Amino acid sequence: MASILISLIFIISFSPAIAGISNVQSDINDLQTYVVYVQEPKHGNFSKEIDLESWYHSFLPATISSNSIDDDHQSRMVHCYRHVISGFAARLTAEEVKVMETKSGFISAHVENTLQLHTTHTPSFLGLHQNSGFWKDSNFGKGVIIGVVDSGIAPTHPSFGDKDMPPPPAKWRGKCEFAGGPGCNNKIIGARNFLNKSEPPTDNEGHGTHTSSTAAGTFVNGANILGQANGTAVGMAPLAHLAMYKACDDYNGTCPESSVSAALDAAIEDGVDVLSLSIGLGPYQHKEFHANAIAIAAFKAVKKGIFVSISAGNWGPKPFSVVNDAPWMLTVGASTTDRSIVTSVQLGNQETYDGESLLQWTDIPSEQLPLVYPVTKNASATTNCSPETLKSINVKGKVVLCLLSVNPQDVLDAGGAAMILMNNELIGDSIVVARSVLPNVRVSYMVGESIKAYINSTSSPTAALVVKGTVIGEKSAPAIVAFSSRGPSTVSPGILKPDVVGPGVNIIAAWRTAVEPITNTEYIFDIISGTSMSCPHLSGIAALLKSAHPDWSPAAIKSAIMTTADTINLEGKPILDRNHLPADPFAVGAGHVNPSKANDPGLIYDIQPDDYIPYLCGLNYTDQQVQGIVGGDVQCSKMSSIAEAELNYPSFSIRLGSSPQTYNRTVTNVGPANLSYTSQIVAPEGVGITIQPDKISFTEKNQKVAYSVTFTRTKNTNTSFTQENLSWISGRYAVKSPIAISFV
Repeated sequence: MASILISLIFIISFSPAIAGISNVQSDINDLQTYVVYVQEPKHGNFSKEIDLESWYHSFLPATISSNSIDDDHQSRMVHCYRHVISGFAARLTAEEVKVMETKSGFISAHVENTLQLHTTHTPSFLGLHQNSGFWKDSNFGKGVIIGVVDSGIAPTHPSFGDKDMPPPPAKWRGKCEFAGGPGCNNKIIGARNFLNKSEPPTDNEGHGTHTSSTAAGTFVNGANILGQANGTAVGMAPLAHLAMYKACDDYNGTCPESSVSAALDAAIEDGVDVLSLSIGLGPYQHKEFHANAIAIAAFKAVKKGIFVSISAGNWGPKPFSVVNDAPWMLTVGASTTDRSIVTSVQLGNQETYDGESLLQWTDIPSEQLPLVYPVTKNASATTNCSPETLKSINVKGKVVLCLLSVNPQDVLDAGGAAMILMNNELIGDSIVVARSVLPNVRVSYMVGESIKAYINSTSSPTAALVVKGTVIGEKSAPAIVAFSSRGPSTVSPGILKPDVVGPGVNIIAAWRTAVEPITNTEYIFDIISGTSMSCPHLSGIAALLKSAHPDWSPAAIKSAIMTTADTINLEGKPILDRNHLPADPFAVGAGHVNPSKANDPGLIYDIQPDDYIPYLCGLNYTDQQVQGIVGGDVQCSKMSSIAEAELNYPSFSIRLGSSPQTYNRTVTNVGPANLSYTSQIVAPEGVGITIQPDKISFTEKNQKVAYSVTFTRTKNTNTSFTQENLSWISGRYAVKSPIAISFV
């Protein structure tokens, strides 16, 4: 796991739903775990857990008793859910499931999905300072509980010390399953294992420890990774409490859907305030919300007032790759920070190019060595540095230029002295560092092309690696990293996704204690990248906002984050994509999170849970499908459904044809009373945009005012897409909503 360059999000690979319980004895070898959806009982008192379990057990075959054990010594009834869905998970055969549909109250069942696993400087980069400003004003998230669904946690890590931490809030109902020895304290107030209930929720690799400390780790001085990026490690909400729900196998990165649902069910019951989930569907495995376990569970959490922060996915830069795209979740993409761990490549012609590397060797080749790009005449560039190619070309004692997909061990085995890893064109200038078995530096695609051109220009090319170390102040930051998943949403293209981006590249945070094999030194912090890392940044920031504004709904917190996000980088230019071009809204969402501005947004776009019902009906879901998401009795025919873009969302995603489209929004004043706002927008080429009214006024706090936006196609253009921002301006406030327009 530690060697993975990009920390994968948990991937859900959904299989087709299977409806179908019989009293016949089935072959025990055919047992699989099914997630079974049933109707909520219309009669009877099911307030107690035992009552609900009795209802669920009534759907099992008569041959399965309540404590039936299969040949693997596992209970046939795996999980009984109380909050996330009306249903349960059980080990059944296909024959048993098929007959289940004859039972009154049965809805559907499917084989559970298998999921896979998807900071010393970022607080300062985000404008959070220990003794002043929003961080101090929010009391560092004191009293807020962040629930993390991940691979477990290392409870003895100093990032989880509880000095100055208050005891858990009175509402807390969670459990701690660390039996004997160090475990929970006032920082880690709950920890449970839903993957294997017989084992403690310990993190055996590091992913869950890393995400937890990013969200709410306490101050740890002298943190570094192999001597680089020295500083004080701290999470976004250092006084917030943590609850770990282990649902994923930290060795192979997989987590069963039934375990994730059980973890979320428990988190809702326990009383968390924020949920942080670096989990989601795999690339292009999009599912409608009514068939997406995480989307359903997240809605149930939002109904309870719980904020849900979730990763966008690591499948970029391809379009339509964003996952976790339900509008009630904050979908978080990944961006860079202004910190780099720089190593330069100095060529024999005196040209020098900067790259990045996590160097941990004492024998770095700083002198000029022969430089080689091993590609054979009959091989393509994709086989560069393959074992076969390295055998046919002498690389011993040389600096070897390789494409990113190479295995560094192959170069070391062939005798290479060092390696230059160049990105491909798709990845561009997105650089992710990691430990390696030999000295190396990673460079952008354009730098790699320049080095290749130099190699081809001389008969004796040479290169040396020059270590510059940690450098802070990169003016192009934040920029969107290549792997961060892009929109539009496949399930609901009328909702702009991702919502926002946050730091997710080369993030240093807590890790389980491990030993670096090259230098044989112990380390307790590691540097990894992914939307798994950006998600907990936003989870912690949401905790700060929850602490500062306990009366704000999840949608209000989300709106505050989105409408105040930065759209320019440190040098005052538009945030760039991995190819040095301005990032579009399908990459950057509303922009890069700005915590201090989010604390005082001026206006918010609020959404109550019931407001999503007309939206879901507008997606042409059946009554039963909508009921599965929201609970209760829903009849779409008796209410006015709305278009996706009509939802009171802080952004716009418009598919514009020849007919004008008008959408309404309602803003709530959370700033001072007696303020007036004026709209500001420049219509892009080929589109007319009218705001009505173009000026709105408030006389008191929490007052609501509505406005409408009309989009009209004025002429055909050569592009299929355009973008703009709608801003409401009043003094220090600029309430921004990104607009993405796709021409159809």
